Amino acid sequence: MRELLIEVAKTYDQTAGTGAEVPGQQVFRSVATRTDLPCPDGFVIRGYGGQGSASICPWIGVFDPVINDDPKTGLYVAYIFSADMSAVTLTLQQGVTALASRFAKRRDFYAYLEGKAVELRSTLPDVLVDGWQERPLFGSTKERPLAYESASVAARRYEIDALPTDAALRDELAHAANLLQRVSASGRAMEIDWSDSGLVVNFKGGGHSKSGGLGGFVPKDSSEYTVKIPAREAMRSKDHERLIGDFGPYVAARGFVPKNQGVHPKDVTLRLADEPAGAQAEWLVEAKVVRKGNVTQAVREAVGQLKEYSYFLYGESKLPLPHLVGLFTEDIGVYATYLEAQGIASLWQTEDGWAGSPTASSWGLVEP
Repeated sequence: MRELLIEVAKTYDQTAGTGAEVPGQQVFRSVATRTDLPCPDGFVIRGYGGQGSASICPWIGVFDPVINDDPKTGLYVAYIFSADMSAVTLTLQQGVTALASRFAKRRDFYAYLEGKAVELRSTLPDVLVDGWQERPLFGSTKERPLAYESASVAARRYEIDALPTDAALRDELAHAANLLQRVSASGRAMEIDWSDSGLVVNFKGGGHSKSGGLGGFVPKDSSEYTVKIPAREAMRSKDHERLIGDFGPYVAARGFVPKNQGVHPKDVTLRLADEPAGAQAEWLVEAKVVRKGNVTQAVREAVGQLKEYSYFLYGESKLPLPHLVGLFTEDIGVYATYLEAQGIASLWQTEDGWAGSPTASSWGLVEP
């Protein structure tokens, strides 16, 4: 990645147009086919040097297709170059193109993006955005660079003459990808789009219940639901909430007290019903929907979040480390053994109820 960023900075010319013969544009067009870049697993990477006219601030997009693969709307990670090409910023971005024409005044457009960026950033633990800028600067007064500045949720700026090592760039890109997935999974992350018939709000990922319920456990409505906005209805399934909603009463019947109220960003925590709160380490449960049969992706996400939460939210806070549990919508096959080796129990829904790994059985989460 370091070599690519330097090559872009040296060859890109905003005055040279976007023709196939332009060296800087050739570099951007090659990005999507390169296999030597540290793209996070499951992500795709593409270069953007402009269409028709060259971009003032060209950029490289890194997308999680499960979340979004359209830079005009939704959330993605990007390396955006400054107008003078002396620096590049790794940023968690909101798409800006789809909304731009709907605001008569530029200041209203930028204010909207800034407000949304603050809201999205608030869903992230402070420890994960420490050292990341809230608003980058790209050195241009043109509309698009200013929109990129306003739309940034979290950013890390690098001077081209003092770029970190490839290893450091790889780790920080992985961190940005994790921030993207965290924000997308929060109840506040929405994909905003416009059509001739009105505003469409597509809720992305699952959130956490906020009030009431069984021992602090409040499953959300798991039925299909409709976001009603004039002239348009959008139906969205809520598999994540359905999984948690089914799990809560089930595990309560097995002698545990589940809690998903006030535990964000954690999905669910458990303690034994016959033990007072705080008397022992709790169980930390991360719920994952297996989408389109992609067990690998679901397991990877569960491992990453469980380990990270355990370290930052428990270990760094001097709390007893939790027992770790991965909760899935379907059988994860050989990955159950893999998770056991990582010290993580697993359980999943079956047609008849629930099944799980040996550790899950030993803890009483499933029948032996």
